[in-house]
Amino acid sequence: MGTLNMLGLAKRIGAKFLLTSTSEVYGDPLEHPQKETYWGHVNPIGVRSCYDEGKRTAETLTMDYHRGAGVEVRIARIFNTYGPRMCLDDGRVVSNFVAQAIRKQPLTVYGDGKQTRSFQYVADLVDGLMALMEGEHVGPFNLGNPGEFTMLELAEVVKETIDSSATIEFKENTADDPHKRKPDISKAKELLNWEPKVPLREGLPLMVADFRNRILNEDEGKGNK
Repeated sequence: MGTLNMLGLAKRIGAKFLLTSTSEVYGDPLEHPQKETYWGHVNPIGVRSCYDEGKRTAETLTMDYHRGAGVEVRIARIFNTYGPRMCLDDGRVVSNFVAQAIRKQPLTVYGDGKQTRSFQYVADLVDGLMALMEGEHVGPFNLGNPGEFTMLELAEVVKETIDSSATIEFKENTADDPHKRKPDISKAKELLNWEPKVPLREGLPLMVADFRNRILNEDEGKGNK
């Protein structure tokens, strides 16, 4: 509904419209890595489907307004992104691991930890979105870092960065959790002249410094009550 409202506004005032879509439009992909031409593999009635199908519908609306009403649009499909100033408890895997390690809690891994994700630093994403808006191509464009990590590998990088003695706790996996996630960014490289520059081992310490500062201040605040 938010996308529909904003598309109506863009049509009325002649604005250029950016849709920040998601790699979740690919669902649990049968193609690896995922290209923009892949239509996806999504369970329409699963526990994750409100997000997956909500974003897919947002893309549909955006293209309908582009074709039918001449609205100038851009579509980015954003893969996992991390960085400073994220919510401490937003439930995303990098935030979870970093906050847990700083708080001396076990890192929670769901399933066997062999599912993969690709993590891009927020500054790379911002550069990609700016290149998309400044260019003439509608998209969709995958914006993500092709560096692929299993959840266990990510946990090890977090341990290396924060606390090598941190432990890992395995829990039952959530339903319809995608097994693999890795962007093919050839289209963005060619048409936007964009690719990510910050590897995980460089970006993660910048996020950790911010999280550590906020968590320690939070703990001090609790001590004062």
